[in-house]
This record gives sequence, C-alpha cells and structure tokens, in this order.
Amino acid sequence: MSAELPVAAQFAAYNAHDIDAFMACFAEEFRGYRMPTETPSTVGKGALRAFYTEHRFNNPALRAELLSRTVMGNKVFDHERICGLSPEPIESVAVFEVEDGLIKTAWFYFPS
Repeated sequence: MSAELPVAAQFAAYNAHDIDAFMACFAEEFRGYRMPTETPSTVGKGALRAFYTEHRFNNPALRAELLSRTVMGNKVFDHERICGLSPEPIESVAVFEVEDGLIKTAWFYFPS
C-alpha cells in the first residue's frame, strides 16, 4: 500500500469536515508535532478527535488547498494553503509518517 493513500484520504476528509473518515486514517498511537518543538502537541487518537472536533471541523470556512505533495518511502510531504483559520490564508508543510496503512506521526511546519 502506498503511503499516499491514507494522507490523501485524510486531506479529503479534512475538506469535507468528516470527522469519522478523517479519524479512520490515523493510528491509535498517533503523535502530532507543531514544529520546532520536540514535545508532541497531540498524543493519541482521542486527543486528535477532540482537537479537530472542537477547533477545526466546527469552522464552516475551513478548507485546505494542496500546493504540492511528495512521497518518499513511508513519508508524505504536503505543502498546503489553509483558509478559514485567520483573515489571510496560512501556508504550512505537513510531514506524515505512515505505518501499516495509517498515519502514525505528523510534523506541522508554519512560516514563523
């Protein structure tokens, strides 16, 4: 299975605000990092669901545009433009590590 499949599925679910389809793409032991920190900002699938339910999918203006995607082994690098979180779109790079068909770890980079 390509590492791209769960990443593409979570991206589509993100834009559809479909929390169940979104969560189906992640491993139970998921860890998310907002870089440059070394401490995860999200640990576990329950925390991920709570964050996206309370802080993302409740926002009808939220959407992401994929600017580019690179797949290298079990890592997928998405350069995105996110709208709806601030008056101006925010660019970010997300690096997803996929194991056994699920996203196990994600690192999110923002311009400052």
